[in-house]
Amino acid sequence: MSDPKNIYPFPPPRSPRPAAPVRHVPNLDSVTTINEDGSRYFLHPSDAHGRFTLWRRLSAYALIVIYFVLPWVPVNGYPAVFLDIARRRFHLFGWTIAAQDMWLLFFLVTGLGFSLFFITALLGRIWCGWACPQTVFLEHVYRRIERWLEGDAPARRQLDAAPWTAAKTFRRGLKHALFVGVSLVITHLFLAYFVSLPELWGFMHDAPAEHWTAFVFVFVAAGILYFNFAWFREQLCIVICPYGRLQSALTDDHTLSIGYDVKRGEPRGKLGTPDAGACIACNRCVQVCPTGIDIRLGLQLECIGCAACIDACDEVMTRVKRPTGLIRYDSLAAFGGGLTRWVRPRTIVYGILLCVGAAVATFAFSTIKPANFSVVRMGGAAYFVDRDTVRNQFMVRVLNKRPVPADFTVSVAQLAPGVVAAGTDVPLTVESMAEQMHPLVLTASRADYPGPFRFQVRVRDSTGRVDLSRDVEFLGPEARLLEAEDHDKGIVRPKHHEEEQHDDGHKK
Repeated sequence: MSDPKNIYPFPPPRSPRPAAPVRHVPNLDSVTTINEDGSRYFLHPSDAHGRFTLWRRLSAYALIVIYFVLPWVPVNGYPAVFLDIARRRFHLFGWTIAAQDMWLLFFLVTGLGFSLFFITALLGRIWCGWACPQTVFLEHVYRRIERWLEGDAPARRQLDAAPWTAAKTFRRGLKHALFVGVSLVITHLFLAYFVSLPELWGFMHDAPAEHWTAFVFVFVAAGILYFNFAWFREQLCIVICPYGRLQSALTDDHTLSIGYDVKRGEPRGKLGTPDAGACIACNRCVQVCPTGIDIRLGLQLECIGCAACIDACDEVMTRVKRPTGLIRYDSLAAFGGGLTRWVRPRTIVYGILLCVGAAVATFAFSTIKPANFSVVRMGGAAYFVDRDTVRNQFMVRVLNKRPVPADFTVSVAQLAPGVVAAGTDVPLTVESMAEQMHPLVLTASRADYPGPFRFQVRVRDSTGRVDLSRDVEFLGPEARLLEAEDHDKGIVRPKHHEEEQHDDGHKK
């Protein structure tokens, strides 16, 4: 009969029984994941059970749901997060940022940076252990698949050491097939943030050659994810990610971190050992650590703050009827017998910078308009001079950032006397999230031409919500040069009487 306690879908291999692999003893001189010859030592952390593991799993699943749901949720006609690089539009929860507003991303990036600094100064590496995508997907997706197919840590180590049989080949093949499938799903959803789900669905139904860039990206990215989560794993946190190395600059003795109560736990000893501390040297905290460290040696670069060692130690302390909290969240100052100071120069400075940045960002984002426009000169000469006029030619580019079409009107103001504008006061319909070019030609008679001057171009919409203006310069030669040319040719040009001008640049 099958063992009713075996919750895994396949029984572990029975014969031949391999020898147990040699376990590494964590130390402060080298990382646990490297053998003496420099080769990789593959970790198999055990499962931990407790309140922190439960909360961390629930938060991880919530983050995964958010990641998968955001491309499906429409806000103002677009996905909640849609980074439309092809059209240079970025939709964030109903807020549309056009290419002209890209400078606002500076506040978003720096805001995330200062927020991370502030949270790290207070709570240590809570981001790494609770919200980092590497931890979320590795611990709560890929390793869950691995444990479901191969068992807990002892069974996985035993399977590693076992010879390649049909059962082992099937297990490993199925595991890696699921890893590849999950990596492809994650990558496809990631691409949906940039092309939208309907367009992604169209890509998937077309031949790869029709969208070869997206096709190559998906499979290369999925390959990188598979390599990372199937083999590289905690090495990304230890070797590549710089965040752990920044801890010495971002934290201090009053930062909340995971630590071991040396005063209470030492000297270690088995149950019943006279004069021994609370630690019974079961090494359960080492067995559950996803980076292979021994937290009892002190805070280390490899610690990601996942709290698995806390739950493992609390479980053991409960079984032996000793107080929990031998390993816990606390500050180094508190572990040394002092008090944790939450308000201190570091947190004050980070908090002030964060508040100032948030205030500036709020003001900057409040300046975003539902439309924008620019004025550029047409190609060719900057201005044209003929027998009777001086002419400037412009193109007005109107951008509608709203999810519905809008009607706009282009007008000019502050024109010099005798200047006539062509292309104004004509209704201009611009489709949703589109732009339209509109010609604007200004002509000044040589008799009244005053020389280069500045004027104003205005764009208004039919609702009155948009009223934008830009100062533009009318270019041309100096007026005295034209007068000298006319004098040399014997041309006399009578000056026109000064006439009042409409704000739109047309004469009464």
